[in-house]
Amino acid sequence: MAIFKKKPTLTERLEALEDAAEIGRGYLGQQQLDRLEHVARAGNERRALSAEHTVVGFFGATGSGKTSLFNAVVGEDLGKAAARRPTTSSPLAAIWEPAGSEELLDWLGVEDRRERAGEFAPGAGPLILLDLPDFDSVEVSNREIATRLAGQVDVLVWVTDPEKYADSVIHDQFIRPHATHSEVTLAVLNKADLLAAGDVGTVAGSFEQLLIDDGLRNITVIPTSTLTGEGIERLRGAIAKVARAHTAQTARIEADIQAVTRDLAAPASEATRAPAKQAKRELDAALTQAADADRIAETTAAAYRKRLHERTGWLVTSWITRFKPDPLRRLGLREDADEVGVHRTSMPELDAASKAVANRGLRDYAADAAAGLPPAWEAAVADRADEVSQALPAELDRAVARTRLPAEPSKSWSLLTVLQWLFLLAALLGVIWYLLVAFVPGILTPLLGADLVPQVEGWPIPTLLILAGLLGGLVVGLITAVFGGLIGSSVKRRTRAALQREVATMSETVVVEPLAKVRGDYERFNEQLAIAAA
Repeated sequence: MAIFKKKPTLTERLEALEDAAEIGRGYLGQQQLDRLEHVARAGNERRALSAEHTVVGFFGATGSGKTSLFNAVVGEDLGKAAARRPTTSSPLAAIWEPAGSEELLDWLGVEDRRERAGEFAPGAGPLILLDLPDFDSVEVSNREIATRLAGQVDVLVWVTDPEKYADSVIHDQFIRPHATHSEVTLAVLNKADLLAAGDVGTVAGSFEQLLIDDGLRNITVIPTSTLTGEGIERLRGAIAKVARAHTAQTARIEADIQAVTRDLAAPASEATRAPAKQAKRELDAALTQAADADRIAETTAAAYRKRLHERTGWLVTSWITRFKPDPLRRLGLREDADEVGVHRTSMPELDAASKAVANRGLRDYAADAAAGLPPAWEAAVADRADEVSQALPAELDRAVARTRLPAEPSKSWSLLTVLQWLFLLAALLGVIWYLLVAFVPGILTPLLGADLVPQVEGWPIPTLLILAGLLGGLVVGLITAVFGGLIGSSVKRRTRAALQREVATMSETVVVEPLAKVRGDYERFNEQLAIAAA
């Protein structure tokens, strides 16, 4: 999480909330995404409108006496004062110091506007009181208006009565979702005259405890009665106090931000680590196995032994191996790395068993990559892994095609090739010598005189040449065959290591980075939430 030396401004917090919504797109559910975007958008829109006016909304259930209380606080029955009120379901606004309030009321969607003379209270400044439709109305449009404006007004006044103060609809659908808004919330127990004097404090205390259980803090219930006038001035004073502070607008926006970030922020104990190195090693091992690395390594070693035998084997027989197909070319494998990465081998596609190995390795790695993530982000990792699994067989084939295979014997073996030719020439010289002696001895007479087949220690020189050529070539061939087998084992190991390196490079790009992006997005999302939550 980002650490700030000072608290970010409200502008920075709203910008962070917008960034969080953008990052969360594609990961969050539509409802969560809508909430983030709504709070960011509503906060910016409210700040762009009149900062001088404090908007106070009266919310209540049917029969709570909300409108009568509203009129009592205003000091006049505005419903009777007008020629006619459009509908009982329309919000009604009482406005003190109306200059500059038009755009704000348009944003609130309030058409019925009543201007009031003078001040609401000394120092209260510009103020708008809204009488809103009942939020438990049977009319869906009424509930929608009440719900919308509960998310827009600066100050929430919850009005209930002794009969409905514990109604679950009020608490579950309206008060509890705004539990972070204690600073801009007033609670009213209206129709206190229906209670015995000694019961008012008891019922008000019970209502207050329910509000605390809903999550509100430092909340006080104001008992009121429009018949006796009890609590009206106290409620006016509480509204005036909030208006004088001129902080309700900011406090409301901050409370909205707190509510939405509280639900989405990661718990303090939640892990945000990267996958362990061991998980990457296990992934690479599985993919290397799926790529049939052992078979390719064995084939490369066989190709090495074949080519070494062709170069250094006994020339009398080694030419036969040239007619055998090259093991690498038979599989369509290249000795030089395919740097472009577009060529493919002619190896058969992964069979079911190999695909199962690759997919198991991918699933295990994805599970490690998703460890500690919330369900939505964990599902995103799984979805990304499914996409990767579709491309994995072709990517493995390309990784094999890019691998440099050490199948070509080094040039130092050419010395033995020369030696084999020398041995062959010696044997041929001995054979030719005997042929010349047998058929055209006159050719040798000027060189050797009468003794056409001289001897060394009782052995005819042509015979020694033939034996030396044949036996020497055979011995060299046997020696190189032994060394070829030993070096072939090294070639096999080096081939497998080269394949594993290439597969590891491929998996970093094809598997690790796409899955890491999800976790990276989640961490950036939480960083922005942390800024927004301040």
